Amino acid sequence: MDITKFIEIAQPLGVLGVKVTQRDELAAQWHLEGECRRNVYSASKSYTSCAVGFALQEGLLSLDEKLVDVFRSELPETVSDNLAKAKVRDLLTMCLGQEQGNLMGEQRPLYEEKNWVKLSLEIPFVYEPGTHFVYNNVGPYLAGILVQRRAGCDLVSYLMPRLFEPMGIHRPTWEVDPFGNTFGAGGLFLTLTELHRFGLLYLHEGEWEGKRLLSKEWVTESAKCQAVGEDYGYLFWRGEYNSFRADGKYCQLSVILPDQDAVVTVVSECRRGGELMRAIYDHVCAQL
Repeated sequence: MDITKFIEIAQPLGVLGVKVTQRDELAAQWHLEGECRRNVYSASKSYTSCAVGFALQEGLLSLDEKLVDVFRSELPETVSDNLAKAKVRDLLTMCLGQEQGNLMGEQRPLYEEKNWVKLSLEIPFVYEPGTHFVYNNVGPYLAGILVQRRAGCDLVSYLMPRLFEPMGIHRPTWEVDPFGNTFGAGGLFLTLTELHRFGLLYLHEGEWEGKRLLSKEWVTESAKCQAVGEDYGYLFWRGEYNSFRADGKYCQLSVILPDQDAVVTVVSECRRGGELMRAIYDHVCAQL
């Protein structure tokens, strides 16, 4: 595969590296600099989705549990009707019911409240859960907290034997909240190759080197459109070519293309994400 045209467009946009695998063969790669672990921002959410999948298959939680039962000790004094309806599933679809994004990067250092679970549940649930798409870090954060509480360990420790170690990934760094809980909505640090391996796991429907790690059914459900009015699954974005992707700020991307049996992964410092996605579709995906 010749990705020269893609690099011509992508390098000025801030791309630092790209890797393309098709039919289990490395089809193309390019690096501006040596690989190092970088913040993959909201691509971390897809790893939290993966952790929820592991917890489901181990019987640690159910998507139909209500938040008022899961987080009983941290509920506001008055529980609104919409909060009372919210379920674990709503944490994964960006349709939680809140009016705007919270726990975002520029907000987190400024909160006086250290208990972010309590803080999150006090934010008004303006909409009925499942009816409005609002990009929001509260859902994936609470999903990660639930897994940690049920598993009795942080998300990195939970994922080490289930995900990272089988894929040959040394223990990564992941942002934490003021109480030391893994922040499941962002802040995971990975290399280009490590992010690419995650895409390959999902391309192979939860199998890694012939061994079943994650439920095929969970991968399928995660990749389907689960949100109202947006191409969004369970903490994965959907896109052209029937693709779905882990997607982080400044274009940390692992794009899974089941129909082409391929994965395209990019790490970047890109502030023009629409242009970069267009270049990926037109000058990489179109060749697959």
